[in-house]
Amino acid sequence: MLSADLPRNAGAGGGTVAVQGVCFDANASFARGAAGGPVAIRQALFSGSANLCAENGFDLAAGGGVRFVEDDLRPAGADVMPAKVEGRVAELLARGVRVLCLGGDHSITHPILRAYAGRYPRISVLHLDAHPDLYDELDGNRFSHACPFARIMEEKLADRLVQVGIRTSNGHQREQARRFGVEVVPMADWHDRLFLRFQGPLYLSIDLDVLDPAFAPGVSHHEPGGASTRQLIGLLQRLEADVVGADIVECNPLRDVGGMTAMTGAKLVKEVAALMAAADDQRASRKYQSISAGPANT
Repeated sequence: MLSADLPRNAGAGGGTVAVQGVCFDANASFARGAAGGPVAIRQALFSGSANLCAENGFDLAAGGGVRFVEDDLRPAGADVMPAKVEGRVAELLARGVRVLCLGGDHSITHPILRAYAGRYPRISVLHLDAHPDLYDELDGNRFSHACPFARIMEEKLADRLVQVGIRTSNGHQREQARRFGVEVVPMADWHDRLFLRFQGPLYLSIDLDVLDPAFAPGVSHHEPGGASTRQLIGLLQRLEADVVGADIVECNPLRDVGGMTAMTGAKLVKEVAALMAAADDQRASRKYQSISAGPANT
């Protein structure tokens, strides 16, 4: 059941962030284990190894700004997962909170965005990942974790999709990016002063394999040449956007080393929750260089 202290109507302008686990990996294409990600990340977050403050001073333990939903979603199979995830997220959004989901494989983002589109019809998506996840289908599965952004763009659930950190695009996925007008910043073009600006509401999706395996070994698909943890946090801290929802996915504790990836996920929970709870006027007081809109850079 939902946490009893989640507000019934927190208002749509920010404030309470609800953290919801989705223990699901049946759409993974290579290795199972990401279903254990939400538990591993929360255990790291509350282990006592570090405090609950983001780098800007936002404290998850103070002021009631963040609530952890008491029960993780544990869909029994791929056939029931979309409805369960969409329904739970829609229920949380109806309470006026902003939702941060912990996965789980990346296929959960599609039903999350279906719930968000019902409340935010002109939403943009920032997708941080080694992989574009734009396959029309993979191994006969159109709902594979390699396909969610194809489904999202087909269904027009997002007005704008920006992908950063990509380093595995093949010909099919490059064509898909052109088809859907995706704006791509490949990993080779990521630099330490990359600034991103979005008008209107933004949904943020972070696949932990956007990081180099040296920083996040506990993922199902190791893809060398990725970002450092500092580069990723810096990009988030420079982001100019009204982040109304987010997910952090693909933590696979079965492949982790010493809990490093789970702790990185916990660090990102703090930084992303701080973004989601931040007052709009604090973000608007900074000056940023936006990436250019237009044809996909593939």
